[in-house]
Amino acid sequence: MRDLSSTSSYTTSLTVDQTPAEVFAAINDVRGWWTGEIDGATAALGDEFTYRHGDVHVSTQRIIESTPGERVVWLVVEAHLAFTADPGEWTGTEITFDIARAGGQTVLRFTHVGLVPQVECFDACSNAWGAYVSGGLRNRITSGRG
Repeated sequence: MRDLSSTSSYTTSLTVDQTPAEVFAAINDVRGWWTGEIDGATAALGDEFTYRHGDVHVSTQRIIESTPGERVVWLVVEAHLAFTADPGEWTGTEITFDIARAGGQTVLRFTHVGLVPQVECFDACSNAWGAYVSGGLRNRITSGRG
């Protein structure tokens, strides 16, 4: 059974000068920061989209929580990671974006709930998330470009 507690799950955070509303908008512009093919709507509660990076990674996410300026949660409803013995490792995990104001800045805390050190893709996937969150998403938030 996969550990879906957020305490051992992959987490990273970043702090920016933009408002929580701007951070929220950037998160929901998934095509603006997550490279690969994305099919489907990505911005509203209940939206479902499929991410594809060649034949290596295909996953479908459903937005199960969306509180403007505060939080976005994606449920991975289906996944196929070609580089793992269990290609469905991500299925049933949750990808969370928590937004909070801290002084004059905004803190974004990203957690992939269920992406824990015990799963095969932890190293590769956490490295990729680090690059996407600290690189593409940060750039989308701060400059409007992913």
